[in-house]
Amino acid sequence: MSLAFDTGAEQLELAYDVRGHGPTLILLHGLVHRRHAWDPVAERLARHRRVVTVDLPGHGDSPELPEDADVLEGSIERLARFVRAVTPPGEKPHLAGNSLGGYLALELACRGMASSVTALSPAGFALGALDHRRSIAMFTALRAAVRLMTADRVSAALVRAPLRAILLAAFYARGWKADPVTAAIDVRSLLDNAVIDRATSAPVPKFTDPAKVDCPVTIAWGRRDLILPVYQARQAGKLFPQATMLTLPGLGHVPMPDDPALIGAVLLAGSS
Repeated sequence: MSLAFDTGAEQLELAYDVRGHGPTLILLHGLVHRRHAWDPVAERLARHRRVVTVDLPGHGDSPELPEDADVLEGSIERLARFVRAVTPPGEKPHLAGNSLGGYLALELACRGMASSVTALSPAGFALGALDHRRSIAMFTALRAAVRLMTADRVSAALVRAPLRAILLAAFYARGWKADPVTAAIDVRSLLDNAVIDRATSAPVPKFTDPAKVDCPVTIAWGRRDLILPVYQARQAGKLFPQATMLTLPGLGHVPMPDDPALIGAVLLAGSS
């Protein structure tokens, strides 16, 4: 599905899916991913929640942000309108996100838009500009590697579980468990995604007065996260002192395929 709505100067259409019944839980994916990133846990969640998965602006089937739009604030503004449009009247949704999506979910909660928020290895907690640039540099390095090998060769290699584990080690601790078709989509997105280029010049993400968030906050971090290392969780605990902090042993930056049962349980508990 897609949802079109007027943002004032433009009409924006975001691609999304809805499944299940119950309290609304909106899931926001990370950089270069799309809504399929939640497939390992979506059906499990849909037994208890009305699950909304959406392609962020500039990702998947959703259109690019305007060239003059700030990549973070532009995404937040559009997601805020999307959240209001897709949530049933009288309900305030639960939000959850991974990586960039975790930052966006937390910032929307800072703006009073969530009944609860659960962030999995969220962006926004780099220990200064150098740490932030290191994370972005990993995406550009991975893009360069894919270009060197060619996307077709990488996609062919992803069919084999041992090679999949090696090639996807930056994202998954258990890359052999990742769906090869989904992984191939992600690899091609590394080449095509324009948000990576815009993120290289974007400032370190900031939050709007996180101490005043008045809904339950859960922040969970994969101990084997190579993109946003687990040491950043200490900064998260300082900025969100009210948060329940969890460490996920043996899981990587995108933990959903690493352990669907555990991540499903974390998301259900966080949105209870």
